Amino acid sequence: MILNSNGSKPIYIQIAEWIETEILNENLKEDEKVYSQYKLAEIFTINPATAAKGLNILSDEKILYSKRGLGKFVTKDAKAIIMDKRKNQTLKGLLKEVALEAERLTVGEEELIKMLQAIQNERKGDAE
Repeated sequence: MILNSNGSKPIYIQIAEWIETEILNENLKEDEKVYSQYKLAEIFTINPATAAKGLNILSDEKILYSKRGLGKFVTKDAKAIIMDKRKNQTLKGLLKEVALEAERLTVGEEELIKMLQAIQNERKGDAE
């Protein structure tokens, strides 16, 4: 992953989202140790304090837990927490933007649904 240092999203948020995606993709599993702040800093060429801030966000959200002297690990419910968060925050936010743009372009509900179905069918075709 390449971090976007020129974007509007802070680096520590990008680090947290990257770890979340690793959990969703099952590259990091329940009770598995995640990278330390120093390893993340080395991988992404960032300040360790920035990496620590990303890890702390995930700890605050109960996605990671700490084992004293050993580091941070993935919680049992991490995947469900991330999925719920992304559905209720990210996906709803994107859908609100789409709905507003559709309204501006006078695209009706049926047409919008057909567009979404076509995109999903394309993705299914790409996956096969």
